[in-house]
Amino acid sequence: MKLVFALAVAVGMPTFALAQDIPAPYGKAENQWASPENGAWGSTAGIERGPRGEIWAIDRCGANTCDGSDKGAVVLLDMKTGKAIRSIGAGLFVFPHGLHVDRAGNVWVTDGSVSKDGAKGLQVIKLSPQGEVLLRLGTAGKRGADGAHFQSPSDVITAANGDIFVSDGHAPIPGIVPPDLDMRVMKFSKDGKFIKQWGGKAGKGREEFNNPHALALDARGRLFVADRANNRTMIFDQDGKFIADWRQFGRPSGFYISGDRLYAIDADSSEANHPGGWKKGVWIGSIREGRAEAFVPDDTAGEGVVIAPDGNMYGAVNVAPRGITRYQKK
Repeated sequence: MKLVFALAVAVGMPTFALAQDIPAPYGKAENQWASPENGAWGSTAGIERGPRGEIWAIDRCGANTCDGSDKGAVVLLDMKTGKAIRSIGAGLFVFPHGLHVDRAGNVWVTDGSVSKDGAKGLQVIKLSPQGEVLLRLGTAGKRGADGAHFQSPSDVITAANGDIFVSDGHAPIPGIVPPDLDMRVMKFSKDGKFIKQWGGKAGKGREEFNNPHALALDARGRLFVADRANNRTMIFDQDGKFIADWRQFGRPSGFYISGDRLYAIDADSSEANHPGGWKKGVWIGSIREGRAEAFVPDDTAGEGVVIAPDGNMYGAVNVAPRGITRYQKK
């Protein structure tokens, strides 16, 4: 079994059978576990853990957009009750997508679309935990492929030295994200100065992407990119040098890394795009060994995943049943 798995990883073959046959360490999905401050939960693509164990999640203002809404787009959750403690970011975002909480507890959000009046969107905004705007990247409402503009930023993460990484180039969404965007990863200094980028037009090469949907950094500082439409996890150093191309963690939409453990949530796999193969759910495995060791099946799996201090796993769901899913630890 181990020999077969190692060979499959080496040649880039799917390894779904080996992980999906292993009992999952989490129970059945509890959909719509949490509740926002007012009304129904909107679409969400992000859920993140802060330095003190706090959990934040994106709520697209009770809908699939925040354009014209006065609701807060990012919600701090009480993990005992699932109720909102407070929300921040009201009036700042159009299509809040990627979410990151840095080492100081500040909240970063990517905005993947443009407001109807063209005045907002297509930025990465850093907020204090109380909602004060601390930094903006990109040019509001203006799309571009240079270092001062974004195409459709999907996620953001900060390194230990403060450097900022943004995955840019979401897959087309009618009325939200246009087709034929550049697909890239961008690097900025901690004060927002553009440093470099890699990628370009959609492709399958070592430095090419097709819908780079999420980012994560491991303890060694390696950058993980969920190259979703290429059904793979790409790994780079922080200067963009290629390290590895993993196919054993499904079709990733979101990541969470804790120590040696990688949690990769797959919101899109189906019989249609992987006949007899991958399914929706969460892959769990070892980064050190590059091995998927467990799979939590969930036909309603979303685009974000996190492990809370209580050991339970939580997912952010962008389609019905929208909201936050809890997977209780067995």
